[in-house]
Amino acid sequence: MATVTEPQLIFTEKALVRAKAILQKPENAGKALRVFVFGGGCAGLNYGIAMGFVKPDDYVLESEGYKIVVDPKSMELLKGMTVDYFESIQSSGFKFNNPNAIASCGCGLSFKTAQKTEIAETKPCH
Repeated sequence: MATVTEPQLIFTEKALVRAKAILQKPENAGKALRVFVFGGGCAGLNYGIAMGFVKPDDYVLESEGYKIVVDPKSMELLKGMTVDYFESIQSSGFKFNNPNAIASCGCGLSFKTAQKTEIAETKPCH
């Protein structure tokens, strides 16, 4: 397991509070919050967040016993990214500020990097 010793992803306090709230649900017992990249969208790559189990090669960010995991291929594209959480009258969700993105679409979920990386075209099953 690739436990992270230096910040690879930064979760703001709001994002951590929301992640912990999700992980505390009984149906998520023993699971981690998985942040990943998958192919598609207007800019070519998309951010994804889903519940899943820790895999042997995952990067693991742990806070108060709760785990956030990223697979190595996604980490190549997300290293240094800040994840925030927002709530408004119209919507709520995680917001991604990725220093590796050279372009992104208006929705904020699709991005492009200068790095050529093979990523699956569909959302992976975790």
